[in-house]
Amino acid sequence: MAWLLGALCALIVAGGAYWKRSLTLSGAIAAWVMGTVYFGAGNVLWFGILLVFFLSSSLLSKFKQANKAELEKSYAKTGTRDAGQVFANGGAGMLLCILNAIWPDPGWVYAFIGVMAAATADTWATEWGGLSRRPPRSVLTGKVVPPGTSGGVTLLGSTAAALGGLMIACFGCLFAAMAGMEGSSGGAFIIAGVIGGLVGAFTDSFLGATVQVMHRCRVCGKEVEVLSHCGQPTEPVRGWRGMNNDAVNFLSSCIGGIAAFALALLG
Repeated sequence: MAWLLGALCALIVAGGAYWKRSLTLSGAIAAWVMGTVYFGAGNVLWFGILLVFFLSSSLLSKFKQANKAELEKSYAKTGTRDAGQVFANGGAGMLLCILNAIWPDPGWVYAFIGVMAAATADTWATEWGGLSRRPPRSVLTGKVVPPGTSGGVTLLGSTAAALGGLMIACFGCLFAAMAGMEGSSGGAFIIAGVIGGLVGAFTDSFLGATVQVMHRCRVCGKEVEVLSHCGQPTEPVRGWRGMNNDAVNFLSSCIGGIAAFALALLG
């Protein structure tokens, strides 16, 4: 029954997101599969946190969208998420949900909070950071870089990342209580959310500044993530082949989950 209910709830959410153009068709199918697993193998905590991440990220992507339109031309992925983005942000959490169903342990839950906090923090940092009046600085050198540069961070974006992680932690406490999960610690949830979120967001920036594959526009000379810019094909200039935005997001969420798992258990 839980699997059927999960499939129905996931279908409603994914269908609504597709209708609102927050998801592509492939993204909607991936979200339906993921939501079904989260609810069927997990409970309200797992499905609820996934829903909070998705709704908050979708709303933020629409906030002052015109102000961020120019920056989004440099990004490989925009507010309308495809299957790659869906699994990059929630795939690690889905694996943890399955592991917890097979071998229940509080550690999986804390790691999950860290994973989703990292995904949320990175999304919030990107969306809010794009509205910063101050130019970003390189996470490697601290020098000012052009807006939209991969690996650039701002105070506004970093603050948003911390708040995003805190939000996931707070909802985690709420959903854990609703699910009647015994042995869960509110303090551990806060640590998992905030630290996991910040670690994940800064890991994303570090990977973006070092190994993510980047291209240069032949027209304006700007370093971008996309294969076409200013109406012309771009040329690769640095990074590892295959280390695209989705791969960076997945790795960052995993590292955020590992940090949350370690710190929450130590706390």
